[in-house]
Amino acid sequence: MNDKPTNILVIKLSALGDFILSTGPFKAIRNYHKHSNITLLTTSFFAPIAEKTGWFDNIHIDKKPKAYEFKEWLKLRKFFNGNNWSRIYDLQHNDRTSIYYRFLSKPKPEWSGIEKNCSHKHNNPDRDMLHTIERQIEQLEIAGITNVPDTDISWLKENIEVFNLPENFSLIVPGGAFHRKNKRWPEQEYIKLVKYLLEKNITPVLIGTNSEQDITTKLSNVSSKIINLTNKTSIGHIASLGRKAKLSVGNDTGPMHILSATGCPSLVIFSEESRPSETAPRGKLTEIIKSKDIKKLFFENVLGKIEKLLE
Repeated sequence: MNDKPTNILVIKLSALGDFILSTGPFKAIRNYHKHSNITLLTTSFFAPIAEKTGWFDNIHIDKKPKAYEFKEWLKLRKFFNGNNWSRIYDLQHNDRTSIYYRFLSKPKPEWSGIEKNCSHKHNNPDRDMLHTIERQIEQLEIAGITNVPDTDISWLKENIEVFNLPENFSLIVPGGAFHRKNKRWPEQEYIKLVKYLLEKNITPVLIGTNSEQDITTKLSNVSSKIINLTNKTSIGHIASLGRKAKLSVGNDTGPMHILSATGCPSLVIFSEESRPSETAPRGKLTEIIKSKDIKKLFFENVLGKIEKLLE
């Protein structure tokens, strides 16, 4: 633990799954800098979530300006140079945060990340092959933080009584990024899944957003007993639902990170386009399936894992 009062900045901009996987490191940084003022630089989507954690004293919004938005870039440069940072933890590691490092006037504050000549560089040449969690643990260890807890979303919750769900229900997350539909398990296999659950008197509950209504509508049409919560659930709702559900099944998408982290028995289906070894959701009861051709991954191929999870 570092007892010296300091001014700390943590950078984490996206995405939902990565943000959830970073909750252990967030908590570790808070524990290490107990008496410091800690600011999180993040995007507007994550600000309300970050406030709920209780780990940050301030939240600063990164508008991620385009190249031509000069005034916004000047504001960011002022933010980086006008707050007397003692140490900056870059948990994003991308081209944008490299620019932020170059913004800093000399002498630069301590920087935990991958930038050349930074004070606490994560210099493992195989870092990109590590899972996000192990990669961040190594990074923080170099910065002196040796106790990183597991993913923690105990603070993430919202009242789900408004949905009036039955006692036995399972969560189905059949969508994913609109521009990456090749990551989605085929709808005919999800249809087999919801029929299987109905036969076992387990109510399928569908989760998704407006961009995923195409598949959630088709699934909800299978039976009037299926509950469609498309565009009705907040991130807090999803966490609370996960703590009550008997099972969750879904594609490589943000909500599955939340559900896995709650301890919900979860099956996450990956296509060849993703690397579960680096980005998979983590949970005590989480199973991962990766298929080279997700269109040929049939319900019958995953039934064994589903039955195991339902035990």
